Formats: sequence, C-alpha cells, structure tokens
Amino acid sequence: MLKNKKMVQIYNCHPFVSQEIIPIKNEPDLICCGGDSLFVVSAGGCKIEVFDIRDEGPKFLCSFATIGKVLHITYSEVGDYLVTIEEKNAVTSLRAYMNWKFHVMEMSPVGVRMVGHMTQITQKEQMEIVEMPVSEPPTCISCCPVEGDLLVGCRNSLVIFCLKQQSEHGELPRLDFECSLMLHLTNVTPLQVAFCAGYIGVITDLEAFILKLDPINQESRGTEKILTAESKLATQRSGRQKQALSKSVVHSDQDNFIVCQRPVELLGADCSSCGISIKLEWLGLPDEQSKSLEVNIILYRCFAPDYSQGYAVDSTRLHSLQLLPMYCTGNLVESEELCGNKKLLSLFCFFSLPHTGYLYTVMNAVELIATYQYSENSQQAHLTLQFLHVITSSKLQCYTTRCSAAAARQEDPYIDTDLKACPPTNLDVCILRMQLFLGLKSICHFKNHIILLTKASAEEKVGKEKVSKKFQSGKSSSPVRKPKISVEAEAAWNLYVINTVTAFKLYKEMVEYSKRYQASMTKSCIHLLNEAHLLLRGALMDHRLSDPAEKKKLLAAFKDSCAELGDCFSRFNVKNYRLALPYYKMSGLSLSDVISRDVSAIEEGEQVYRKSFLVYLKQSLFEEVDKELSKEAAFKVLQIFSISEPSHLPHVICSPCMRNTCPTAALEFLQKLEAVQPSCLVTLAKATVALKMQDLQLYRREMARYNEIPLVLGFTEEPRLLVNHKNELVIPTEFARHLKETQAGLLVAALVSFHENSRISLEEVEIFFKVLCEESAEDEAAPQLMVDFWEALLVYCAHESMIQELLFKLTVVYIQRICGKQRLGARALKTAEDLMNSYSQYGLIFPWVNYITPSEYIRTNDYPEEVQKLQSLLCGPSIGVSHIQPLVEQLPQNDNVGLSIRVLCDTRLGKYEMCVDKLLDQCPQAVLPYAYHEMKEEKQVLWWKKLLPELCRRIRGNGCESHLLVSSLKETLSVVANQLDPLDFLNLLPHDGAAVFFLPYLLQCCNYKQAS
Repeated sequence: MLKNKKMVQIYNCHPFVSQEIIPIKNEPDLICCGGDSLFVVSAGGCKIEVFDIRDEGPKFLCSFATIGKVLHITYSEVGDYLVTIEEKNAVTSLRAYMNWKFHVMEMSPVGVRMVGHMTQITQKEQMEIVEMPVSEPPTCISCCPVEGDLLVGCRNSLVIFCLKQQSEHGELPRLDFECSLMLHLTNVTPLQVAFCAGYIGVITDLEAFILKLDPINQESRGTEKILTAESKLATQRSGRQKQALSKSVVHSDQDNFIVCQRPVELLGADCSSCGISIKLEWLGLPDEQSKSLEVNIILYRCFAPDYSQGYAVDSTRLHSLQLLPMYCTGNLVESEELCGNKKLLSLFCFFSLPHTGYLYTVMNAVELIATYQYSENSQQAHLTLQFLHVITSSKLQCYTTRCSAAAARQEDPYIDTDLKACPPTNLDVCILRMQLFLGLKSICHFKNHIILLTKASAEEKVGKEKVSKKFQSGKSSSPVRKPKISVEAEAAWNLYVINTVTAFKLYKEMVEYSKRYQASMTKSCIHLLNEAHLLLRGALMDHRLSDPAEKKKLLAAFKDSCAELGDCFSRFNVKNYRLALPYYKMSGLSLSDVISRDVSAIEEGEQVYRKSFLVYLKQSLFEEVDKELSKEAAFKVLQIFSISEPSHLPHVICSPCMRNTCPTAALEFLQKLEAVQPSCLVTLAKATVALKMQDLQLYRREMARYNEIPLVLGFTEEPRLLVNHKNELVIPTEFARHLKETQAGLLVAALVSFHENSRISLEEVEIFFKVLCEESAEDEAAPQLMVDFWEALLVYCAHESMIQELLFKLTVVYIQRICGKQRLGARALKTAEDLMNSYSQYGLIFPWVNYITPSEYIRTNDYPEEVQKLQSLLCGPSIGVSHIQPLVEQLPQNDNVGLSIRVLCDTRLGKYEMCVDKLLDQCPQAVLPYAYHEMKEEKQVLWWKKLLPELCRRIRGNGCESHLLVSSLKETLSVVANQLDPLDFLNLLPHDGAAVFFLPYLLQCCNYKQAS
C-alpha cells in the first residue's frame, strides 16, 4: 500500500472479475448502456447496434439505422427510449427512438412523427422515431432517471421535454413528449448537461453550476419568471467582471504579465453573484405548476487553466458531468414508510477536470464531500453508488466513493450517536485497482458491467508487446518471436465488457487485505475496513437490490463488518475509540460474544486492555441490557476491571448484566479495593453483596459504618443499587426492598436525592414505589412511601411548577383518605407537626381552624392525621386553591372537617362574606376568631359592612335565644366602636334595636374618639 502527497490510499484489490470482447464487426464510435442493453454507434454514425449484456455474456439483440450521423446518444430507463443528436446536411436535429426493441429485422417498419402528434401505427409492435424540434441547434442531452423527462442543452438555452402518455384513435396509451420549459442563459454555452428530479447540472470549459427548480408560494406574473431585481443587479455587476476575466490569457506588452482567471466556489445564496442570468419561459399549456416555479443556482464553480505543462484546451476542460440519485430502501433502517417506497433520499453531482474530480451532495445541503486527484490526465469518468471509474489513456482506475456515507446520514438520524455509526465522508480517497488498458477512449456503466471502448494505434500495440516480451523474458528463457508490424497497419479497436465482482466477494477480499496492516499500520487497517463497510452499505442502499437471498447475505456481511470495525476501535490506540460502542451494537453481537472476542485477542497478543475496550464495557454494562452474562463471563469482567480500573468495580457489580456474578468473588474484589481506596460506595456495594449472600450480620456491620447523609450520597453516585430499569419498567432491587422494611427514611431520602440530581424522573419514582409496595397491604393508588417522598421533595424542590404538581398530588391523597377515614397500617415518616416545623409549604394552622376542628374532635371522630396536613397546606403560602377546588367538593357538607377545608379555600380566594355566612350557619363560635384573624387592614370594613348587619339579622330572626350570637354581637360592637366616628357608628345601629343594649357601645365610641 502506497500513499502519495494528496493522501490517496492505493490498494491492489480485484474489483474486476472478468472481461469479454463484444463481437462487433464495424468500428464503434459512440457507446451508451442501460436496461441490460448496450447501444453502439458505428463509425460514420448512421447505425446503432444493440447488445444484451446480462450475465450470460454479450449477445447481439438488434440494429437499426438512424436518419443522420449520431453526434450524441443517451438512454432513459424510465420510458425505455433512446435520444440522439444527429447531423445531416449540416443540420443538427434531436430525435427519440421509441419501441426500439421491436426492430428485430432491418426491414421492419418504422414510424416517424413529430413530437406531440400521435399517428396511427400499422403494427402494435413498431419502432417510432420522434422528431423534436428546438429553436437552436442542440449540443448536449440528458434524461432524468427519476421521471424520464429530457433536458436538451443548446447554445444559449436549456429546453425541458416532459415524458407523458397519450392515447388517440382508441389505441393503447403511448409515450410522447411535451416541450414544457425553456431556460434562457446569458454568458453560458453548455458543454454537458445533467438532469434529475428538478436539479440541472451544466458545465462549460471551465465552469460548473447546478440549477434547482423550486416551487414558490405566490403566483408569478405572466409566463416568464426572472431572477429578483437585487439578484439581477448582482449578476450584472459580476457579469461585467466575468467578461473582463473570460479571456483565459491576457498579455500585457508593457509589464509582461499573464492575467489568469481566479478559481471561485459559491454555494447556496452566494451563487447570486456568479454572473449567470437565467430567464424562464413556459412553452407548454399553462397549468398550476407553471405558475409556481422559480429557478435558483445552488452551486457554482469556476476553474483556472492549468499552465504547469503548457496550455491546451483539452488538458483543462471539464468533463464527465453526472447527477446520481440515491433512494430510500429501508434495508438498514427499520421504518414501515420506507418499505417498498421508492423515495428520493440524496442526490450527488460529479464533474471532473483532467487531473481532479469533484463530488458534491446537493439535495438537502450543498457540500463538497470528496476530491479525487488522478495519477495522470483523465479521459472520462463515471460515478456509481459504490465506485468512481476513471479512464486515462492507458489505465482503468477504480476509486471508492462516499455516496453511501452521506446518504446514510440523511436516511438514519441515529447515525453518529452511541446507537449507530458510519465512516465519515472525509476519509482519504482510495484507489482499489489500476488496470492496464491501452488506447482507452470511452466508458459507460450499468449494474455490474463496465463497457470500455479502446482504440490503440500500431505504435501503442508495439509498445504493449514489448512490455509483454520483457515480462515473459524474466520468467522463461525460451525465445519469443518479435511482432511484425507493417507500416500500413491500421489502428486497432476493441469493445470490452468488464464484469465487476459482487460487493460480498470484494468485501471479503478487503477484510483479508486489511489483516496485513493490523500489527504495524493500524490506520491503514481501519481505513480499508471503513471502505469495506461503505461498500456493503452502498450495496444495501441500492434500490435495485431485490433478491432476498442476496440481501440476507449482504446484511450478514454488514453485521460482520460492524464487528470488525468494533474490534479495531476497541483494540487499537486511536482517537475515535468511542466508535467501538455503536459498531458493536450494529453488529448484533451480545456482550458475552464481544468479551470473548476481545479477551481472546488480547491474551494471544499479550497486550493490555485498551481504554476503548473499557469504555465499551462500561457503556454496555451501565445500559439496561436484558441479557445477563454467564457466571464465567461476569467473573472475567470483574477481573478486567480489577486490573484496569478497580474504582469502577462497585458500578460494575450493580449492572443488571452481572446478576450471575459469584457473590464471594465479588466480595473479594471489593475488599481488595477497599483496602486501597475506601469509600461509602464500596461499603454499599459490599452491603448489596452481603444481601445476596444472605449474610445479615455482614450487611448490618457495613451499613452501620456511615450515617444517613454519606449513605445518601453513596446511593446517588450509583442509583442502580436501588433502582433498575427494564424497557419502560422501573424495578426495585433487593437492597431497596430490604430498606423498605428496615430503613424507609433512608430509602426515601435516597430517592429524593436521585430526583434532585436528575438521576430519575418523578414518574419513574412513582412507578418505583407502586412496584415496591404492590405486595403489601396497601391497596390504594398512592402508597405511604410515595406520599412520604412527595412530602420530602417539597423541601428541595425549587421549580414553582413542580411544587404545584406535588401540592396537587398531596391534596388528592389527603382528601381521599379524609373521605374514606383511612388509617393505614404503614405509618408516615413525618407527622403534621413535623411538616409544619420543617417545611415552608406547610404553614401553622390558623387559630380559628382549631375552633372548628379541635384535636379532640379529630380523635373522637376517627379522622386520619391527613386532616391536619391538609389544613396546614391550606394555611401555607404556596398552594394554588383554584386547582383543588373541585376536589374539595368531595368532602362531607355537614361536617366540621369539610367546613374547615371549605372556609380555608374560600378565604384564599377572597370570599370572606361567604365564609362568614358558612361559619354563622355551622360553627358560630369560630366567627369572631375568624374575623380577628382575617378581617384586618383593608378587610376591616367587613366588621361593620358584613358581620355586624348579619349578626343583627340573625338575632332578630331567632330572638334572644342564641346566647352565642348575642355575645358575638357584643364583641363585634366593641370592635366597631373603636374604629368608626360616632355619627357613622350611630347610622349602623338597627332602628328597632333596644337603646339600653346599644347605648353603652355608642358612649364607648364617643369616649374613644375624644381620647384619640
């Protein structure tokens, strides 16, 4: 393997499996292929011969004469038609050949018609020649591989013919074209064009640009759409600059300078300054599409001539323009939408200078993904999904491409994550093979066939035989005859079919090839395996892959490729060692398989465990893997970490994969670690191992070494000591179940710490407690430990939305328990008094509430402690009453507990008058304490506006029988007398009141006024 200065990796693989010579009598001039057929235009250009080039070998199929000399030819698989540019009598014409397969005999009838005019044919199976007039002589053509439409390049314009089906005279539908759109170009003469799915590629001698036909929202005015005024000004300015630089060489006699055009690359919106003006003209019948289309330049490149070896037009001209589509196949992505749906995924553009090729992705974002430096000047190049085939005057070169790498990132959003990986698009360019061919002139490709046209002169033949003679003389001493070449010898030509090897076989060869570099050149090994991986990925992303057996074999090889790359990244000392994880995941290998592969390789090579392998192990063990390791594999994992990273042993032991670990062996490893690096986490790991060994004495001894706070921190460092996940389930460990029975407070504190450190979500904690308590006597939806957790979390929670959510959950539970008068078997960790003393969300219960529900009332009526907790919440500063109002309606109506909760809620809502009415109706002894506590400052007016009139009204209705109401009225009058002026106070007194009763309070008001 060699590496040149341009970082081109050169290998000697065998992508070509065999070659055959096509039996053709006349000298070929032009070739193109498609649809399992090869089309050969004979020298002279007036006859096309067709050969079947399927796996059985090239076979003659048919031939037919053309009207004029063929200058250009192309084939469209969609519609199965040929298009030619022909010249006859100095007139250039554009023609399409339909139903060419039916021309099996040279004398078969042929129909000739103009485009858009369907003539009645005499036979159903008859070739048709369709004349397609254009306003300017055509210079180049291209067919869209997606829709089958035709693009024609003329001197100053591009014309699009849409393929469609038409039926006339009651006949079956026949294919025809409609001339629909013309793009007028300024300062551009197309040399080659390419067309695919609304994207148009154009190259001139030293310029390449891509146009995109985009839909627009607003209707265009008229039938022409011109670039915006701002863009036109920019193009006019740069157009003048371009005209100044259009001359490739400008000599200055005074200064003896040569002025060269500067290379330019513009992408996206920057292309508006490229100097190319474009105008759309709709030629067909106007429709909705014609009113909503605009053209944008998305890529522009301008190159400078290369004068390093003298100036010649042919040595600097661009060639081999191509647009290559890739489709969604679903072979590597599990998606029902992609199955059987031929959806365009990515589009690539390739064009080449004689010494350099450029590959862009253009569909979603325009980006240069590869630059190919050739070893010598190229004649032509052809891009496929997996390879770039380049011909020079004497070699066929096979490069790998990055199309599948770019398309994979469009198809699968999980690429470049811990789940999936793909080699990058910026890999070094790779040549798999340089095959010697003399006189190469032209190349075309279809499926697994490469067609080469060679024309070697007599001198080249002599040179070839000299090389062959020299090679043979080194092997044998037998005489070799000298070739006799006459001076009049004519140039020799051949037409070859090169059969390429299958992707599976080439992958196997590349894997074997990579093993040469495993010991000394790891980068080359990984590079070649990356190329092999992209080869398989490209084969699986080929929409033509339909054989189930072949697909199954490629998928198996793809997984093997992922395993090989995973081995490399886990064993070699490379920067991107973390790629071992996604590649191993994609390989389908179990954790046990990977451990056995890497451990055996390391033991054979007597190497240390690489950081990359340890990272993979840690990541895999820390994820919730369903499959458990065997006892032997688990012991091997403990050995690996005890040697390489002993500090991770507690984390490793807590992995769900390690359930089969021998407890005795695990305890020995932990004791060795503790002797060197003691910590609370190691102690907790020893405690969980002791539980597995059912050694409760050892367990208690280990747990007694630290108090609660260090233990909580230790659990937070490794939550899997208490909580495991399996799919979407949250499963408590045996350690958690034991703490539930022995140290429930420690368990709740640990879960609060998990939540506050974002180790677990609130929903997961709730599932955890429900699963933990499902076997206990608690049948309700909210076990007591969950309620304890909610209450404890209020202390640490800082987000208002979370606080309100917790308060709502607690209110629901409290009300449910109050309504059911449930006294649970499990005691709460915190009493109401503890909550009021410790938690700011729980306020001290207002004094007037105790008049409604004294402690004796709660005990004698068998109410749970949740009554005081709920009252304390409503007396606190945080709860939003409007959210819990519907829940309060569940409380009993004629009950003091329900009354206290309703009055608390109404008070927080500002409904003081309603609260006074409720208290006077059900608990009048609480009215005055309520008024003293709530009717202050701006609410003080309620004493004389609500309370005093209401008391008078009720006493008037009941007489003087209610001594409680009368005493409340006296105290109310005493309060009001100290607040109002005598005249205002006198106006408040009832007209039918007894003067003897009210006169003392009026005198009190006057005395208070005089004293103040």
